[in-house]
Amino acid sequence: MTDVLEPRDAATVMLVRDGSPRDDIESRIEVFMLRRNLDSVFLGGAYVFPGGAVDDHDRHADLDAVCTGRTDAAASALLGLDPPTGGLAFWVAGIREAFEEAGVLLAYGRDGEIVDWSDDSVAARFAEHRKAVDTGERRLVDICLDEGLQLAVDTVHYFSHWITPVGPPRRFDTRFFVARAPEGHTYLHDERETIDNAWVRPAEAIERQARGEVDIIFPTLRTLLAISRFETTDELLSAAAAVDQVPTMLPRVVKDADGTRILLPGDEGYDDGES
Repeated sequence: MTDVLEPRDAATVMLVRDGSPRDDIESRIEVFMLRRNLDSVFLGGAYVFPGGAVDDHDRHADLDAVCTGRTDAAASALLGLDPPTGGLAFWVAGIREAFEEAGVLLAYGRDGEIVDWSDDSVAARFAEHRKAVDTGERRLVDICLDEGLQLAVDTVHYFSHWITPVGPPRRFDTRFFVARAPEGHTYLHDERETIDNAWVRPAEAIERQARGEVDIIFPTLRTLLAISRFETTDELLSAAAAVDQVPTMLPRVVKDADGTRILLPGDEGYDDGES
């Protein structure tokens, strides 16, 4: 029997906002998505939310000093970590990835408001910060200390938990988060790991995937379906903030006479054989 590859910790953030009312779609929610580079070894060409692996820099011991509204102990308990430590790094990783990949920084400035880059000089300064974080030259924590920022982990809500099935050469233990998209930010792709970006209604993204127009992997698709059931961003965020326990989803891929299927915990046949 071959050894089972242990999944790597990861975090992804759904940035959401309300669009204009429409007759054909009840939900007003729009979510920001990125298209991965076609040459990427992992998920090439797929549409995803900003996110990636939790790096060692995200796990630094001084996170409480640059985060507001959620302690490491509280974050760890919410994620169900045992021992209950290191949970805040998932929030920091999600915020860092949104900064690197989408040009969005969920952080409070010295005035207590979410940072706003409407001023060209401020935007230029943070563009340099973004480049330094993306290349690994500096930690996001260092940028926060220099700029007097507090990462707005209180606005980032834990939403779902997906683990890559056994079998693929790369596996991730991914925590999905949701946050309101702040105004005054760039919302772009990095032209390196990602090649396009779009604001999209979840129901439309699901329909486009069903027609074969876009590639969206199963966990992202199921998450889009979940948020499409809420009419507004306020409703979605209120529901997410109230959740105190999130089930772990570890899909199983099975092949039988009906073809290849994906089973989730609770589905008939999920517990048959090895997972």
